[in-house]
Amino acid sequence: MTQAPMSEFPDIPRHIAVIMDGNGRWARERGKPRRDGHRAGAESVREAIDACRELGVEYLTLYAFSSENWSRPADEVTALMGLLDRFLDEKARDLDKQKVRLLTIGQLERLPEKTRRKLDRLRDRTRGYTDLTLVLALSYGAREEIVRAARSLAAEAAAGRLDPESIDCATFASRLQTAGIPDPDLLIRTSGEMRVSNFLLWQISYAEIIILGKNWPDFRKDDLKAAVAEYRRRHRRFGGL
Repeated sequence: MTQAPMSEFPDIPRHIAVIMDGNGRWARERGKPRRDGHRAGAESVREAIDACRELGVEYLTLYAFSSENWSRPADEVTALMGLLDRFLDEKARDLDKQKVRLLTIGQLERLPEKTRRKLDRLRDRTRGYTDLTLVLALSYGAREEIVRAARSLAAEAAAGRLDPESIDCATFASRLQTAGIPDPDLLIRTSGEMRVSNFLLWQISYAEIIILGKNWPDFRKDDLKAAVAEYRRRHRRFGGL
């Protein structure tokens, strides 16, 4: 992907979402255990955050751990939770210094209690920052999110507190965990896979999608900036002409 001068393009995306794929493949290609791939991917998170801050992107959502990932081998899940704890410990000061707000989406009740406490503290600590909002999707699945939203609306309708005929797209979106967060303008997936993997299915309805062939641990700032340059070349029609 050839990167052109940023000044040649219209406004940058307000919200970028990333499916961080390829950690295991990166490790396998090097004869290393999968946990080494996940550990190497942590550096790419820093690169993505730095690039978004430099470009003025307002929201960055990272698919860090899916609801399906719980079915992986127990030792890999344990290693992933340990890496998440380490990330929260090591990045707390960086997020504070860079004025990055942290939000989370997903079935957080499934995370270890220690991890939930760390997330709570970091969300509280950064809640006033507006330079960049980092959204971590943890134990997240879009189908589950949509089902929960539907159940919430159905319960209110059954209780007589909501007229089913009044439910529209805005009403439904307000029951999703991303309520108050703008929909992604750009979805990036690494490792070359051509699927969205149960990630933000409602929210990416009109997102531009860019697939990168490199694995996530090899992702750097220039890759995000090149993806944004490609995004700026596109004409977003939202179903129109």
